[in-house]
Amino acid sequence: MKKFVLLFFLVAGSSIQVFSQVSADSLKVTNEELDSRYIYEVEDRKEPDKVLHAEPLYVDLIRDLGARKGEREWNIGLGLIDNLRFDTYQALIEYEFAPINRVGFEVEIPITLYTLNEPNQSRPSDRIESLKTAIQWSFLVSERMKTTLALGYINELKFTDLARLRAEPVLMGNEFNPFFVAAKRWGNNFHTLVYTGPRFERLFGRREWHRSYEINTNFHLMIPGTRNFLGIEFNKNIAHNKVNGVARPQLRLGVSDNLLIGIVAGIPFSRQDQRLSSFLRIIYEPAHKNRKPVFVG
Repeated sequence: MKKFVLLFFLVAGSSIQVFSQVSADSLKVTNEELDSRYIYEVEDRKEPDKVLHAEPLYVDLIRDLGARKGEREWNIGLGLIDNLRFDTYQALIEYEFAPINRVGFEVEIPITLYTLNEPNQSRPSDRIESLKTAIQWSFLVSERMKTTLALGYINELKFTDLARLRAEPVLMGNEFNPFFVAAKRWGNNFHTLVYTGPRFERLFGRREWHRSYEINTNFHLMIPGTRNFLGIEFNKNIAHNKVNGVARPQLRLGVSDNLLIGIVAGIPFSRQDQRLSSFLRIIYEPAHKNRKPVFVG
């Protein structure tokens, strides 16, 4: 009897182990199939070629890399920065569209509001920051190398602070920002991207220019079997021989086929002026006549 019981448990244990291994292998195959299907939907369902890349959530791109004619997207962003003397509240609304293949345009209006952390202290004036317009051209799209290269330009017409609008002109200056993007996918799930370029700002009525240089590096892991990803964005700015930067861990969640939510935290390299921050991005891609439903997960 004891031998029979022992034999029973050995066979049952082996069966459970085999079943667990089969289940894990089946899940792996399923996730791989879902990832392949998602990549196919993005890259090969239509012409011209396009490579699937994970797009950063804080400093985002001007439409997808390798955008196809007719693609469009609405973004709403809300952010909070904890400064030493005051808190900064950010809001933005932007519209992206692709009038022709591989060229994207964007119009954005960012708004900044401030609240004091300490009484009897000064704070910056609330402001509608600017009218931002941008263009991005993907000049190299290689499915074989899973790589896309792009050039772009952002122009910002800077608005005067709300508190000084009655005394000063509405427009106070202009900012010019040419940029370069290089993105590569490694396998099906790991993504890297570099976004870099100079910024030149000139206030109207003044001769001096303000110059800085921006380097953003991004690393993302697409969660197998989904459109969701985990990643980190390093935003670095070089000005007056000083480097300031913020590390931004982030998560993107797919709510439906055309609705995504991005959640971003901000950790500054130095906490002399700024502490932690947070940012939420809501991404909505309306259907268009050339768009077919893609993988939802």
